[in-house]
Parts: sequence; structure tokens; C-alpha cells
Amino acid sequence: MSEHSSSFQKLSLRSNFSWTFVGNVVYAGCQWAMLVILVKLSTPENVGQFTLGLAVTTPIILFSNLQLRPIQATDVKRRFSFSNYLALRIITTIAAFFAIVSLIFIIGYEKNTAFVILLIGLAKSIESISDVYYGLLQQHERMDWIAISMILKGILSLLFLGVTVFLTRSIVFGSLALAIAWTIALIVYDIPKGQSVATRKPTEIHDSSKQVSKRIPQGKIGSWFQPEVLSKLALFALPLGFAMTLISLNSNIPRYFVERYLGQGKLGIFSAIAYLQIAGLTVITALGQSASPRLAQHYVEGQHRAFKQLMIKLLAIASVLGGLGILAAYFAGEEILTLLYRPEYSKDIDVFTWVMAASALSYVASILGYAATAKRRIYYQPVILCTSLIVSLLTCYLFIPNYGLLGASVSMVLTSAVTLFGYLLIVIKD
Repeated sequence: MSEHSSSFQKLSLRSNFSWTFVGNVVYAGCQWAMLVILVKLSTPENVGQFTLGLAVTTPIILFSNLQLRPIQATDVKRRFSFSNYLALRIITTIAAFFAIVSLIFIIGYEKNTAFVILLIGLAKSIESISDVYYGLLQQHERMDWIAISMILKGILSLLFLGVTVFLTRSIVFGSLALAIAWTIALIVYDIPKGQSVATRKPTEIHDSSKQVSKRIPQGKIGSWFQPEVLSKLALFALPLGFAMTLISLNSNIPRYFVERYLGQGKLGIFSAIAYLQIAGLTVITALGQSASPRLAQHYVEGQHRAFKQLMIKLLAIASVLGGLGILAAYFAGEEILTLLYRPEYSKDIDVFTWVMAASALSYVASILGYAATAKRRIYYQPVILCTSLIVSLLTCYLFIPNYGLLGASVSMVLTSAVTLFGYLLIVIKD
């Protein structure tokens, strides 16, 4: 085996998980440290402004992403080339950025808030291009390269935003620094690594019956614009993109209502508390992303017992993590919030406990979501998430004006429970 071909050798599931876990831990830690810096150096109102920017732009970007990464990672038969995924992602990302600009003008945010939303939208757009390269590397089970990219991006983000906010005390300039950091990671690392895989020699791919084999190239960037192929890919991915948008809306709807009824100060406090669920979500994401190609392979090859065993292991880990989060919030919530943030953030202990309960349910639902995608149960997912969205809207409307942040956290629990139940139904369906 040549040096070139050996560099593309797939890693084991354990190695992929280890790399993914490390990458996600470092990246999530850096993202959380960015939030801590904002909390320490600015007011809750400024923190709320920053998190509002994320809440406004994330659903739009997620919809434009069409969940191409998991579709690509589980595309066992290589129905589409990498150039197809990249071309579609570029087109939809440009459209998403213009949608964000339009939304800013339609809603009429005040100037500073508008600039923050615009710059975070730019940063998220850049991140979405990196994501499609991640999909290619994940498809080849090289999560180590993705992890290195995430570590680089996390460190650059923390450094650029932290230094900028420290020197300027400006959330606007901090958001611009974030966009610059992600651009550097994309150009310096993601594109070169992705191109080294995308332009490699064709590889032999076997279908699920293992009776037919064919040689399929990964795709050349020069011939990327193929309208008919891109239309097919977009139509295939649209339900899952819609589903992820609904997931994002479900998590962000409480923030919209908090900002509307309680103000940006309360939104900053709520967002800081809610962000602590990332600790468990980091592990869940690492598990799901690492196991997705393996789950899809088991299902395509008819290895249903192996599929079920792997899924049950993942669900057990998710359940334990969720339970630990609830116990930590219940018994040491005040100490945790005071230590990590500031004393005024520790006044809502009940909110912290309910948020961790919602997180526990969402961890399990996320694993079921990965399993549903691996089984190609894509068209059912928007139905489940539309139901969850309705529950979120109704409960936020009823609870937040009357019960404040506690009402927002209870709404999260009910919404996560509905989502979990729905995904469970489609995963166990034969």
C-alpha cells in the first residue's frame, strides 16, 4: 500500500469516537469560554444581544444546510459526489445569508443588534462551508481530521473574540473577530484536507448485496454545477433540512419569547444557564457522528441485530449523562452558576434543574435521530418536529409571560419529551 492510500485508511469506531470526543470537548469548551468572557466583561444585555444573534441566524443556516453532512456521511452507495454536496451547500448558504439580511430589515432591529446578527450570520455561513468538508471526511471515517479542525477553530475563536472584546468591550467587533477566525480555519485547514480526499483516485464501492461493484470518483470541483443532480439532492435532503430547522426553532423559541416578554438582560441569563447542557451534548454529538456511518452500514447490509445493539449502547450512555446533569443541577446548582458566571446568574436554581431535565430528554432524542437518519427514516422527521414546534409555541406563550424563566425551562422539558417519543416511534417501526 502506498503512502498516499494509507493516509486514507479508515479509523476504528473507537478511534473515531475518541477523536470526535476530544474535538467536540475542546470546541465546546472554547465556545463556553467565549460566553464566560462575555459574561465577565459585559452586561447581561450584551450577552443577550449575542445569543439573540445566534438564535435568529441558526435556524436559517440550518435550513440552508439541508443536513447534507449526515446524508453524505451515510451515503454508503455514493449516490452523489462530493462536488454535488459542495455546490449545493454554496448555493444554499448564499441564499441563507441574504435571507438573514432581509430579516434584519423586516424586523427593524436597533443598529448594534442588527450588526451583531449580520456578523454572526456571516460567521455561521462560513462555518457551513466547513461543515460540508466535514461530511466528506466523516464519510471516510476520518474523524481525526475533523477533530483537529474543530480544535483549531475553537482556539482561534476564543483567542480572536476574547482579545477583541477585552480591548474594545464591543459585541459587534467581537462578532466580526469570530467570523475572521472561522474563515482562517476554513482556508488554512478544512479546504486543503477536504480537497486531498475529494481529488483522490476513484475507489471501489460495493452495494448492500455485495454482488455488484463499481468505481465511483469522489468528484472534481471543476464540474460542480449540475442543475439536474443538484435538484435531486436538494429534494432528497429537503425533509431533513426542514427537520433540523424545526429542531433549532424548538430550542430557540423560548429565547424569542424571553427576549420579547422579559428583555435582553433575562435572555442573557437564560442563555448562559441553558448553555451548560453543552457538556453532555458534546459527548452525544461525538457518539452520534462517529457511529452514524457504522449504523447506516449495519442497516444497509441487513445486520439488524448489530444495528440494535449499537443503538442501545448509545442510548444507555445518553441516559446516564442526562441523569448526571439533573443531579448536578439539583444538588449543586447555585455553586455551579456562581463559580462559572456571576452571583446574579445563580438566582434561578429551579430553572437550571428544569433545563438539565430537558437536556436529558434531548440527549436520548438526538441518538434516536441519528438512528432514524441511518435507517433513512427522513420523511417522518418533519412531522414529529412540527408537532414539537406547536407544543413549544403553545407552552412558551402560556408559561413565559406568567412564570418567567421557569416557564421557559418547563416548556423545554415538554417539547423534548414530545420529540423523544416521536423519534422512538419511527426508529422501532419495521
